[in-house]
Amino acid sequence: MEDEIKNCIGALQRGGTILYPTDTIWGIGCDATNPEAVSIIYRLKQRMERKSMIILLDEPERLRDYISAIPETAFDLIRDSKTPLTIIYPEAKNLAENVVAEDGSVAIRIVKTDFCRRLIHEFGKPIVSTSANISGEGSPISFRDIVQEIIRGVDYVVDESLNDSHEPKPSRIIKLDPDGKFTIIRT
Repeated sequence: MEDEIKNCIGALQRGGTILYPTDTIWGIGCDATNPEAVSIIYRLKQRMERKSMIILLDEPERLRDYISAIPETAFDLIRDSKTPLTIIYPEAKNLAENVVAEDGSVAIRIVKTDFCRRLIHEFGKPIVSTSANISGEGSPISFRDIVQEIIRGVDYVVDESLNDSHEPKPSRIIKLDPDGKFTIIRT
């Protein structure tokens, strides 16, 4: 695992992209603060740039670096969630503009799997996480479902044996309002 993390960090620091196992399904990632790297992912996925992507962080406390005002409800939701949970927060900051939605919101998930937590912690920045597919196609459940165009299109591919997700499916998504009320987007 150490070599995989080191190789991923090298690619991310160079502004590159990675294909990696997230806490849900296989994802394409890059430095979420680097707009050029984010644009590469949009092109690879053949996706419109106005459609924002999910950002991964390793600890809830780091949300303060990327969200202007965090309702206390967010910390309760993260703590109490038994499955991967992505929360859409208002008022993003310190992220590449092209990962932030037109209304200023951003989707962030705090990961709980060892590989992702260590990768993000050692990289020291949030990482983009978008499904490893061409836009409009089904999300790959396992590495063998990822099309060659995606595999060849990234700068580094993590060894598929490091997939420590026990439930390969997309996360739940909720949208959190500034007052702490939330709306379920995807169950």
